[in-house]
Amino acid sequence: MEELVLYFSLKYDGDFQKIYNALMNKERVNERLKVELIKQMKCQYITIFSDEYPELLKQINCPPFVLYYYGDLSLLKTKTIGVVGMRQMSDYGKRATHLFVKDLVQNGYTIVSGMARGIDTVAHQNAIAYGGKTIAVLGTGIEYCYPKENGLLYEELKKHQLVLSEYPFYTAPQKRLFPFRNRIIAGLSYSLLISEAKQKSGTMITAGYALEQGKEIYCIPGRFDDYEGCNELIKQGARLVSSAQDIMEDEDYG
Repeated sequence: MEELVLYFSLKYDGDFQKIYNALMNKERVNERLKVELIKQMKCQYITIFSDEYPELLKQINCPPFVLYYYGDLSLLKTKTIGVVGMRQMSDYGKRATHLFVKDLVQNGYTIVSGMARGIDTVAHQNAIAYGGKTIAVLGTGIEYCYPKENGLLYEELKKHQLVLSEYPFYTAPQKRLFPFRNRIIAGLSYSLLISEAKQKSGTMITAGYALEQGKEIYCIPGRFDDYEGCNELIKQGARLVSSAQDIMEDEDYG
């Protein structure tokens, strides 16, 4: 079964619905194509049938059939927290993310994010800078670094951290892929920290997935005349946090 889902994932570029349809319709396998596709792979992979596949991810809607990866898969078994926020971050959002991530990794948390510009990049970089661990979930093919300016970060993550994608090879950036990717960021995280967000954004989509999955959402409050996403989430029941200690105390005693 593992080879079957791998084949359809490679054939259909990780497209969840096409893989699902192929399995449900009992589509026949082209053995020659299967061999050719597998030969092209450079990375490692696990499938939803693998022992190493994270239990957290099996519990979400539309769990990816295959995860392609580089790096240390054991990070999936650590205490994870998603850290997400705006691409066009403010100095306030950058500073807050820096401080929270520093304290979280120094207390044993692994940071999960999406390697996007802005808050995601700061989260990964500071996790590494302070000797912590971090997982990047890509919205592109596992071999495709996006954005390009994160090339050095991408290589560092591949060698010493963990990079994951449900998309194989060089699947290029597509607008529809990034919001769907966010279910995996939420799914791999025991809780979610939002540093800064617009009311209509990919960050809010991630928050929606986290709520759907029953995860706790922590928000750093925004300034009254700035972006309203975090403040709106707090009004709706997300937990306001002013330090990483607030998160740790809530998770230890909540």
